[in-house]
Amino acid sequence: MENGAVYSPTTEPHCKEPRQPCGCTRHRLKGWRLPAKVLQPFLSLLAVIFEEIVEDCSNCGGLYFFEFTSCTAFLLSLLILCVYCTVAYETFGKDKVEKVNFWAMLAIGVIFLLASIVLAATNSGLVHATIAWVFGFFASGAFLAEFVMEYWDRRKQSTREHPQNSGNTQGTAEIHPLNESS
Repeated sequence: MENGAVYSPTTEPHCKEPRQPCGCTRHRLKGWRLPAKVLQPFLSLLAVIFEEIVEDCSNCGGLYFFEFTSCTAFLLSLLILCVYCTVAYETFGKDKVEKVNFWAMLAIGVIFLLASIVLAATNSGLVHATIAWVFGFFASGAFLAEFVMEYWDRRKQSTREHPQNSGNTQGTAEIHPLNESS
């Protein structure tokens, strides 16, 4: 006991995993998720930019709705991307982040699609407004595509975890028959 070997394992400080200097990582966004998450704010930003370039409008209600929707979609998609890429992901928890992302993609995609349809219907032939709603359709497609892919992945995972019971028990042997004659 003179060498201190008995106390060595319990008195050594536990080393934490090394953190990256800025806390940013992209390892949670693997496969198709990283391009989708980068494409969503990019397309939303393009829709915002082209919508802001529109100088005159005869029926401005659709343009204002599209402006609000595209700006909100841009900011929310950027926020969700930041949550995935920072330590906020662990702070909130994987399940909560995934659930919020799943439903947010559906809501943003549907509202963005509706705003694009309204702008396309109320557009009076202005070039910049036309380009804006085209990018609006692309952006809403990106949001809805991620929702569909997430839904598909969840469904596949659910069927792997809970296989269907066929209900066919004719081939199984009965352990304790009901009418056993003794």
